[in-house]
Amino acid sequence: MPKQKLSDPITLRLPLDLLAEIQAVADACERSRSWVMVRALKAYMAQEGREIEEMAEAQKATASGEGIDADDVLTELDAVIKGAPA
Repeated sequence: MPKQKLSDPITLRLPLDLLAEIQAVADACERSRSWVMVRALKAYMAQEGREIEEMAEAQKATASGEGIDADDVLTELDAVIKGAPA
């Protein structure tokens, strides 16, 4: 497998308690702190990061007039519930 390209080093200040947790995991896995932090950041980006990006895209779409008004959707749902054709 080809080696992944890496960025230039970055500086990051962490709360000491978080750094201690990262170090404990690194020691238990016999890995570097950097390896643990990259894994943690990848997990964050796959979950919350993706959600934040999707919300930002939805806000842009709404601002440009895309999408359906929530009141229109609710009106249509009420009609469906009452048995009227949608």
